[in-house]
Amino acid sequence: MTTLTGGPTTARPADRSARSLADAVFRAREISIAGALALLILGTWLANPRFLDGQGVKDLLLNASILVLLAVGQSVVVLTRNIDLSVGSVVGLSAFACGTFVSGTGHGVLVVMLLGIAIGVVCGLVSGALVGFGRVPALVVTLGMLYIIQGLDYWWAQGDQISATDVPRPILDLGSGGVLGVPYLPLITVVLLAGTAYYLRSYRSGRELYAIGSSPEAARLAGVPIRRRILAAYAFSGAVAGFAGALWLARFGTVVADDAHGWELTVVSAVVVGGVAITGGVGTVWGAALGALLLTTIGSALVVLRVDAFWQGAISGALLLAAISVDRIVNLRMTAALRKRSARHGHGA
Repeated sequence: MTTLTGGPTTARPADRSARSLADAVFRAREISIAGALALLILGTWLANPRFLDGQGVKDLLLNASILVLLAVGQSVVVLTRNIDLSVGSVVGLSAFACGTFVSGTGHGVLVVMLLGIAIGVVCGLVSGALVGFGRVPALVVTLGMLYIIQGLDYWWAQGDQISATDVPRPILDLGSGGVLGVPYLPLITVVLLAGTAYYLRSYRSGRELYAIGSSPEAARLAGVPIRRRILAAYAFSGAVAGFAGALWLARFGTVVADDAHGWELTVVSAVVVGGVAITGGVGTVWGAALGALLLTTIGSALVVLRVDAFWQGAISGALLLAAISVDRIVNLRMTAALRKRSARHGHGA
């Protein structure tokens, strides 16, 4: 059972009790992730002090930025009790399309960013329409979109790649430059993260996403436009993935057709590890961002400690299984606790 964390109707005492219990549990979950992240960074620094030198911190922030962005978009979809497995392929398509568009030209940063977002929105709208209005399972739709987009990208690329020497200097400067020593990409990520968190918490349509994930039937009876909200969630996830593809071009310069291949499961892992329940209705984008940062830091720490890269995937998978198991245990205990509270309220009535 997932717990309603925000909704369009006035909460009953039982609902408020459920929300307060869920908030406390998942706030503790986010704090524990932050603690694990701090211990990981400290342990790696003790083993290799260069891990936290100026360049090391900069590289860590840059490496985490795109994954955090994708985790934010994925969280909005997962909150509605759905999933988007096409985000990695959308990043690859957007990066290659943007690279092709600007190659050998003088196009500015804004045009490239808007192109990436537009490509992502189109992909998201297709998935959202099939899931929300066609009622096709999200897993089937987005897995199909993953293969369709990858096939389109490979057909378009024909084995070619975009070279950094063909990309306009202002775009590359966005990926490598910064202000007051802080790279642009993490700053962009934080702005989008904070804006999304504010929207989900402060706007009725944002809280309705939680309501849909908690109980689609209850949300429908409360008058929530479920189909439109799901469509909007997928469009947002696609827009973020397309934007991330444009930033990928700015970050790396050289782009090939299979960029971000396999990132889908990493993004889902980051979201679930960060406390966003895979069954919907519970979690925050801040937690998802912490999960993404934790996975990125694990990867960087393994490189610094010269551990086989295989273990990064193994650890990510173990964390995903552990997070899902914890969610299940927490949900069962919350159900039992709420039943006891309801029984006490009933006896006291």
